[in-house]
Amino acid sequence: MASGIGLVFPGQGSQSVGMGRALYEAHPAVRMVYEEAGAILGYDVAALCFDGPADRLNLTEYTQPALLTASIAAYRLLEPVGLRPVAVAGHSLGEYSALVAAGGVSFAAAVALVQKRGRYMAEAVPPGSGLVAAILGLDGEAVKAACREAGTVGVVAAANFNSPGQVVIAGEKAAVERAIELAKAKGCRKAILLPVSVPVHTPLMQSAADRLAKDVAATAWSDLAVPLVNNAEARALRTATEVQASLIRQLPSSVLWEDLVRAMGGMGVTTFIEVGPGTVLTGLIKRILPDAVLMNVQDPKSLEATLNALSVKREAQDEI
Repeated sequence: MASGIGLVFPGQGSQSVGMGRALYEAHPAVRMVYEEAGAILGYDVAALCFDGPADRLNLTEYTQPALLTASIAAYRLLEPVGLRPVAVAGHSLGEYSALVAAGGVSFAAAVALVQKRGRYMAEAVPPGSGLVAAILGLDGEAVKAACREAGTVGVVAAANFNSPGQVVIAGEKAAVERAIELAKAKGCRKAILLPVSVPVHTPLMQSAADRLAKDVAATAWSDLAVPLVNNAEARALRTATEVQASLIRQLPSSVLWEDLVRAMGGMGVTTFIEVGPGTVLTGLIKRILPDAVLMNVQDPKSLEATLNALSVKREAQDEI
C-alpha cells in the first residue's frame, strides 16, 4: 500500500456513549472483536460502549478497554485494504491500540493489560481527589511555569502537550485549580475540565507504573512490523524491549503529542488516519501540520470516505 500514511489512535476523552455502534451494526465482522473483549473482561463491552451509562464508561478502568475495543474494531475494517503505514502512534491509552495494529501485541493481551492499567491508575489516587483540564491559548513553557508555581498547593503537572496553544494539566484538585488561576493570569484564553477520572501522566501515576511493570513483563510482545512513535519521547520504537520500557515510562510522563506528530511528519507521513471514536486527534494534527491530509474511521460514512480516498491515492501512485 502507499507510503506516506500514518495511523493514530485516540485516548481517554474521546469516549462517548454510542461509540462504535454504527460500525457494529453495519459490519458483522467487527462483532467478534467486542465478543473477544467481553469474554476476557467478564462483562458486555458492546453494551457499555453503545448504551453506557456514561458515568461507568468514564471510569478509567472501563474507558480504557472500551476505547481499545472500539478502535481495533474500526481498524479491522481497514486491514483488508493492505495498509502499510510509515508509522503508527496513539494518544496515551491509544498507544496500546497502535501496538496491536503494529503487530506488537495481540488484541486479547492488550485488552487484559489496559483493564489492569485502568484499575492501577484509579487506585493510585483517592476517588475525586484528582482533576484534569485543558489550558488553551498559552504556550507550553508558560503552562509549566503555572504548574511549578501551583506546586505549593499540591501535585500538578503538564500532562499532554497536544498542539500549539493546547496543553492539558493534571494533578491534585486544589493544585490544578490554582494552576488554572495562574494560567489565566498569564494570558490563558480558556480552561476546560476534561472527563478523565484520574490525573494521568503526572508523578501521581508512578505507583501505577510500578504495578503495571509486572504485567507488561508477563505479556507476550513481538518486535513491530511498523515503527511506533512513542508518547514519552516522541521517538520511533521498533523492538519489543523498547516498547515495554516505554509503556512504563509513559504513565508518569507527559504525552509529547505535538512533538510526536512532527516526528511522524519527519518520517514522511503526509496522510494521517485517526482510527477509532471521535476526531480529537485529527483536530490536533491540523493545528500541528496544517498541510497534512486527514482522514478518520469511526462510523460507516467516515470508513467509506477513507477507503475511497485511499483507493484514489493508490491509483495515482500506481500511475507514477
